[in-house]
Amino acid sequence: MTNFIDYHDRIGSNSDKVFKSTLFQSSRILVGLNCLEPGQTQRTHTHNDQDKFYFVVEGEGEFIVGEETQEAGVGCTVWAAAGVHHGVTNAGDQRLVLLVGFAPAPRS
Repeated sequence: MTNFIDYHDRIGSNSDKVFKSTLFQSSRILVGLNCLEPGQTQRTHTHNDQDKFYFVVEGEGEFIVGEETQEAGVGCTVWAAAGVHHGVTNAGDQRLVLLVGFAPAPRS
């Protein structure tokens, strides 16, 4: 593992589902990329014992966190505390690239 990664090298796509790439992982945190093509959705879900953030690197998405729905673009951070339902849809016409972090990291 390297301590320096250019996110451009980890961007990808999957026509069937959200493309995910892990950048860094330890027992305390997982940081990765989620890439959504136009029209793709990460359905609402929850992580009962993990906080999660999304940081919008490229594109624009419609995020659901709990009872709140809001669009967020480049530079915005979206926070979902442990136990709170959250999800995202790429309703735009460009790829949506999200830096995503979980703490603590998911157990293998």
